[in-house]
Amino acid sequence: MLAARALQEMGYTEVASMTGGFNRWRDAGFPVAKERQLTPDQLSRYSRHFMLTQVGEAGQRKLLDANMLLIGAGGLGSPAGYYLAAAGVGTLGVIDGDVVDLSNLQRQILHSTEAVGRSKVESARETLTRLNPDVQVIGYQERITRANIMALVKDFDVVVDGSDNFPTRYLVNDACFLAGKPIVHGSIFQFEGQATVFVPGQGPCYRCIFPSPPGPGLVPN
Repeated sequence: MLAARALQEMGYTEVASMTGGFNRWRDAGFPVAKERQLTPDQLSRYSRHFMLTQVGEAGQRKLLDANMLLIGAGGLGSPAGYYLAAAGVGTLGVIDGDVVDLSNLQRQILHSTEAVGRSKVESARETLTRLNPDVQVIGYQERITRANIMALVKDFDVVVDGSDNFPTRYLVNDACFLAGKPIVHGSIFQFEGQATVFVPGQGPCYRCIFPSPPGPGLVPN
């Protein structure tokens, strides 16, 4: 009766009681939240996730409903994208304006010898789709600019920054801060790497820690 009273206060005056339960609710046209049903193939593919108490079936459903934007399909973006697809993140946006070069192949595992000379975005799409057809890959064959960054990040839950230059890193940071989007930032040099998660409103951002980029020639990239 408390639920019925609350509905009446919200304007659903035709609901006087909960008699009839779920069927009456549905038949009256009220919103119904349906839990994603996993297919037999998905139950098998993600079975090891179900064994993890931190994930389980509920967590896997959230992954399948999630969408992430991957900036760069190179040395950082390749392993990130590969494992995100393997984990079952439902939608992956991939932005990169470059083409595959032979010198990329010893580290950029999204690409193969056959992909040399082709768009990294298309190569990434093919590789990720072959790995996990559950994943929808949205490709952006372009470079990040001030003109397109806000439109790119607005429709994604999380941004993964695999860029390799400071102007892009600061631009992505500022856009995510303004849009309130969590950003996973990674960097690597030779045998050293670093990963950091920045969540707007829950801690500092990249620019807070590094107010300005280093001078030319001080660091490799």
